[in-house]
Amino acid sequence: MERDTVVRNEYAELRRRRLVIPALSLVLLVGPSGAGKSTFARTHFRPTEILSSDAFRAMIADDEADQSATREAFQILHQVAEARLRRGRLTVIDATNTTREARLPLLELARHYHVPCIAIIFDYPLDVYLEHDRQRPGRQVGRAVIERQLAQLTANRSALMEEPYQRRYWIRSPQEASHALLVRRPLSCDRRWWHGPFDIVGDVHGCFDELVELLKRLGYRLAERRSPRGEVEYAIAHPEGRRLLFIGDLVDRGPKIIPVLRLAMTACARGRAAVVLGNHDRKLLRYLTGHAVRLAHGFELTVEQLEGESEDFKARVRRFLQRLPHHLVLDEGRLVVAHAGLPQEYHGRDSPVVRRIALFGVTTGEVDEHGLPIRVNWALAYRGRAIVVYGHTPVSEAVWINRTINIDTGCVFGHRLTALRYPELELVWVPARHAYAVPSRRLLTPEDLTQPLLLPREAAEKVLAQEMPRNERLTSAVTSAPGGDGASVA
Repeated sequence: MERDTVVRNEYAELRRRRLVIPALSLVLLVGPSGAGKSTFARTHFRPTEILSSDAFRAMIADDEADQSATREAFQILHQVAEARLRRGRLTVIDATNTTREARLPLLELARHYHVPCIAIIFDYPLDVYLEHDRQRPGRQVGRAVIERQLAQLTANRSALMEEPYQRRYWIRSPQEASHALLVRRPLSCDRRWWHGPFDIVGDVHGCFDELVELLKRLGYRLAERRSPRGEVEYAIAHPEGRRLLFIGDLVDRGPKIIPVLRLAMTACARGRAAVVLGNHDRKLLRYLTGHAVRLAHGFELTVEQLEGESEDFKARVRRFLQRLPHHLVLDEGRLVVAHAGLPQEYHGRDSPVVRRIALFGVTTGEVDEHGLPIRVNWALAYRGRAIVVYGHTPVSEAVWINRTINIDTGCVFGHRLTALRYPELELVWVPARHAYAVPSRRLLTPEDLTQPLLLPREAAEKVLAQEMPRNERLTSAVTSAPGGDGASVA
């Protein structure tokens, strides 16, 4: 009876081992010959996803054991891996990968194409590799080769911990490998199966009254009620089943930050809405996770308004912000929502670079006289298929540039709160009731948005005259809505 219990417990432990793999990622199988990497790959991945060093040697030399073909085999393997990652395809590298020199070019490919890299490491005792090698049909690599590869793996354990993998899975026995459950999980930014219709709301910044008015104008039903905790909650629904999308910056500067958070959190929890992280939201997240944050740019108002809330509520806000994606790809890739916008090559990708651009925009690395980053007007060069909706830089009017539109119309600065209806591409807005904050520089006009830099025209021309020859400047005309006449509802 006791032995049966032990066996059941061991099997349950093996059964519970889940390997979560991002649906778009580069997966490195790491381990000496005889680890069962190829069997594992065939079990869990499609044949087209697996790039095997043995297979490429066989293609070149008609013999997968011909080591003289190794250099050329890996050159082609890297080329195919690059092509797959460029196209956004999951790619698995079935090779020993026991040395840092073998892994670094692959890690660089993942970094260059902004995809997470996953390491699955088959770390067994020597006898296990040798026994598998003896049982391998066709060819055996022999003890000396396996001992050398195991020594490389042993020497590389610390390097594997330092290298920039999103996840590392250490497989300690063949039984663990055979019972592993591999789960493909879409990246947090990937919601291509959400088809809308959507109502995309610009930077709210605590302007709750204007948000409620805008939602009613969009046709939403909003009800205030008390939760079991006794806290105020907001039930929101649309009779036509439309979803809300917020482009970030829910907090800072405005008068009613807590109600805005409560509304967004409740709507997201019930599947009625989604929010992408804004730079001001990120600042609050850093504060709630114990980082030192400067009380400036309206953040002091968020802290002040949070002081009267319970620790439980603050913890829920922290968890809510931690789960927010940095951008969203929707409607089979036809729509992208990002706080500061996102050039085409970053759509549906995940890396520190993608996250930084989605939150802060494309910058020159310099600041203006107000100490604000000088941002590049990336939309002028945009030629992507997806419509990109964003905010971050306040504008006096939401206008189309190519297939992009900035809908942050500066409500907190006394202008408007704007939403874009999708797929109708209609603009709906309400006027601000007050100017709750003073902008560091004036809102950009449609004329300003024809400049390569996101600065007031006179400031942009001054910077460009110093730094960019006239014949190198990007130019573009402000356009109407893609495929339409840019209809709006005031």
